[in-house]
Amino acid sequence: MKVAGRKKARELAMQAIYSWQMTGNPVSEIELNIATQQDMNKVDMSFFQAALNYVAEHVDELDEAYKLYVTDRPLSEIDPIEKAILRLATFELTQRIDVPYKVVINEAIELGKQFGAADSHKFINGVLDKAVRLLRKDEVPR
Repeated sequence: MKVAGRKKARELAMQAIYSWQMTGNPVSEIELNIATQQDMNKVDMSFFQAALNYVAEHVDELDEAYKLYVTDRPLSEIDPIEKAILRLATFELTQRIDVPYKVVINEAIELGKQFGAADSHKFINGVLDKAVRLLRKDEVPR
């Protein structure tokens, strides 16, 4: 799959995760809504579906994996867009070892810049930069 297809899949997965967080609607319904509202032609569908489904099924363990590194506020106060990005990136860091950690963090930062509040990307970078040391300890230089 081309890089652009994965990038678009990440963007749509983040939006789907955000929608799921906000509405509590079934993942299948959210997936269908996105698929009918977006041009899915060049989207890495297997990545999109895997990310959305994994996050919905393992949300507590994903939150657990990064929450130690959120030191300035309780998880309940994290902006929903930032939370969706952190959950997506944590999915990739823990489940998609084929994606280099630097790519995961850079893509999360880009999503933060594109969709988050003014300094979202800095917060996301700070959390993931610390979390990756534990989540990908074999890959991150000491």
